[in-house]
Amino acid sequence: MMKMKTKNITHVSEFYLLRVSDDPELQPFLWGLFLFMYLISVLGNLLIILTVSSDSHLHTPMYFFLSILSLADTGFISTTVPNMVADLQIHSTAISYVGCLTQMSFFVIFACMDSMLLTVMAYDRFVAICHPLYYTVIMNPCRCGILVLVSFSASLFESLLYNFIALQLKCFKDVEIPNFFCHPSQLLSLACSSTLDNSILMYVIGVILGVFPLSGILISYFKIISSILRITSAGGRCKAFSTCGSHLTVVCLFYGTGLGEYFASVLSDFSGNNVVASLMYTVVTPMLNPFIYSLRNQDISRSLKRLHFCVT
Repeated sequence: MMKMKTKNITHVSEFYLLRVSDDPELQPFLWGLFLFMYLISVLGNLLIILTVSSDSHLHTPMYFFLSILSLADTGFISTTVPNMVADLQIHSTAISYVGCLTQMSFFVIFACMDSMLLTVMAYDRFVAICHPLYYTVIMNPCRCGILVLVSFSASLFESLLYNFIALQLKCFKDVEIPNFFCHPSQLLSLACSSTLDNSILMYVIGVILGVFPLSGILISYFKIISSILRITSAGGRCKAFSTCGSHLTVVCLFYGTGLGEYFASVLSDFSGNNVVASLMYTVVTPMLNPFIYSLRNQDISRSLKRLHFCVT
């Protein structure tokens, strides 16, 4: 399909996304690969939720937050991959204006939700290791529910702000988005008017809801590591580290791919770099999280084995 290339478009009814590959022989393989990865991710995250909800031994704050994170990961990958798989199947990259804003909204919600939940889980580990005697008092069910509600509210607020900025745009230089989904920063960069104020506001939002959560994680783990190093027995240190291993791996994967995706979209003019970085961030990370928690966490592994035994 010939893509529209005009300037100063004042009435946009649809945008055109970037194809993952223009090679017609490669597209069927990519369609099957991404569909398989999507199904594995959704099934893996739903299995984590089922395992946590069905095993009373896992009814603790840490696994409650893990089940919410798995739910957010399911929504995160469902925001981008089904549309990309459908585009590969029907050989069309067009997305309506409303559909683009909707996809951007859910992408921001679930990405921010992941970031906030990882911060909450770091705080949970901090309380468990640094203040174990007060853990059940501090991390009571009411506080856990409030932390999840605050995380969702902050994510929804960020999404509404991005939508408010996008709805102010009345003119676009182009209708081709250099990515396989409606990325917020790349959509706003298509505006033909001066967007300095909007860019400043967008970066302020990113700092508040991106840098602050990461800072909270780093501070929590600094105190956690300091407390662990004061433990005299080697067995005690290993046990304390093991309770943080899975979460720390997921944090490194999420923020590592997220920063790579950010710098690829901001610093690189080559759209292929944007696609690869975005695929790592939006597809690979949600798919790997269930495996990280199931393989590195003994409680989850044991519960999965019990669940498998009950099913068979």
